[in-house]
Amino acid sequence: MERTLLMIKPDGVEKRLIGRIIWILEENGFKILGIRSKHFTREEAERFYEVHRGKEFFNSLIDYITGGMVVGIMVEGENAVEKVRELIGATDPKKARVGTIRFMYGESIERNIVHASDSKESADRELKFFFET
Repeated sequence: MERTLLMIKPDGVEKRLIGRIIWILEENGFKILGIRSKHFTREEAERFYEVHRGKEFFNSLIDYITGGMVVGIMVEGENAVEKVRELIGATDPKKARVGTIRFMYGESIERNIVHASDSKESADRELKFFFET
């Protein structure tokens, strides 16, 4: 079994999609091992999204993610990193596969409802960020 992080971003929290997203995860066979809500400080957000530092969208991403509450969910399942990424869909909701979380609820590349770890290494780092601090 593998663990990964799915984070509901401020737009997902604002739209009151927390329960719906948890239901989708469970309906797809994933086990929820932990849930933690938080409001990122700018410093925390910059550490969390460090891999994007220097990219043109970095500052707007940080502004957005610090603009409201987020919910981190520790998810467990077989090939969880890959399968959760498939379940959330492409970063751009307009390019996301029908039935994915971003297709159903996302508005734009930036306001796309959720984040999910993109590798086992990222999952380990991101889970520690939410659940070991």
